[in-house]
Amino acid sequence: MKALRKLCLALCLLSALALIWGLLSAHSLIWQPAAVAVCLMGAIGIGAVPALQNYQYTAWIITAVVAAMIYPAAFLKWGSFDLRNKWLILVVVQIVMFGMGIQMSLRDFTGLGSTGKGVLIGLTCHFTIMPLTGFLLTKILHFEPEIAAGIILIGSCSSGLASNVMVYLARANLILSVTVTAMATLAAPFLTPVLMKLLAGTLIQIKFINMMMEIIKIVLVPIGAALLHDYLKRALSAKRRMVYLIATACMLYLLALPMGLYHVQQNYLPEAAMQSVEVFGFLVGAFVVGAAYHQLYRAKPKVDQYIPYLSMFGIIYFTAVTTAAGRENLLHVGLLLFLASVFHNGAGYFFGYWLSRLFGLDKNSSRTVAFEVGLQNGGMASGLAGTMGKLATVGLAAAVFSPWMNISGSILANYWRRKPADDTPETNVNVMHSKQDL
Repeated sequence: MKALRKLCLALCLLSALALIWGLLSAHSLIWQPAAVAVCLMGAIGIGAVPALQNYQYTAWIITAVVAAMIYPAAFLKWGSFDLRNKWLILVVVQIVMFGMGIQMSLRDFTGLGSTGKGVLIGLTCHFTIMPLTGFLLTKILHFEPEIAAGIILIGSCSSGLASNVMVYLARANLILSVTVTAMATLAAPFLTPVLMKLLAGTLIQIKFINMMMEIIKIVLVPIGAALLHDYLKRALSAKRRMVYLIATACMLYLLALPMGLYHVQQNYLPEAAMQSVEVFGFLVGAFVVGAAYHQLYRAKPKVDQYIPYLSMFGIIYFTAVTTAAGRENLLHVGLLLFLASVFHNGAGYFFGYWLSRLFGLDKNSSRTVAFEVGLQNGGMASGLAGTMGKLATVGLAAAVFSPWMNISGSILANYWRRKPADDTPETNVNVMHSKQDL
């Protein structure tokens, strides 16, 4: 594998020469494929350089952006199939969130008792600094309404596992990090719609209940399935049998829906109630998936190691499709949107750290809060934009912000790793599990 990566690095250099020649001679048939080849070979080959290994995932994101900008048609439709299909986006984002859930554990929620003050500060900073900074940037930079709404949206989402990885690399307070991530995820179905209604309600139509239900479907349902799998790992045999019995009943319910049960529900229940019935169906499906996945895990214990890569592929898919769909908008506001991402992300780190210090947290915990505030869940933002049918506009911010968050987070994590805090608690032992795979 190392030899292949070194070969790809050599091909990346050759492609770079072809890119330069194509640009100087203005031959699009040369520089366009060369640009994609530079990124693709670089994304594979970068793993051969130890100092750059942490940026490999970011390199794939950049490859997706470059390829989608140069060949947008390839990422919009395959034959008659639309890659922006609402149901495909829903399934992909659920896979992404399931991968996030696989890296979580029910034990992550038990850190609340020992880190209560830090969690409260982290959650407060996260759901105030980032949405308000996004709102302020939209007022200063005057983006089009739907693009502006996307900036506020990514600022209003919960943190993702990227923050846990960066905290791990920085050797900061990992227990606090995973607890804040877990609690922010649980709070998102309520707080994200509230913030969007308050800050972006004049930019796009925000249906509070609809958005709350969508977040439950794309975030809590897949993470719930993953946590059920985690519970079954340690459950006694009697409790496992009970879970499988409930999963069987859930499967029978799902099979009954297309056989007439859903039609009966439509006839006898009001439209508002049907929304709850739909979410209930997803929750039932999560129970089935969690139990079925655990059976797969028992047969193939190493499957957990590969799910995060499936999540990464899902985020790369969102990035490519969003970039292709919003290509014309990016040509006009791409640079400005990138500058907004730098300010937005930097404000999260700066205010997250210094407000934590102001409220009495130690340096290491303050570094943790900085990552929890500065790094947002881009997959969640992309998924919500896709379910709105506004991937090309509302989803643009997530496509631009996500790569920069990974780059800046890696830089800051490695900087803090080289400069350990003098009050560093030993909180990273046996907590990370396999989160470093992300």
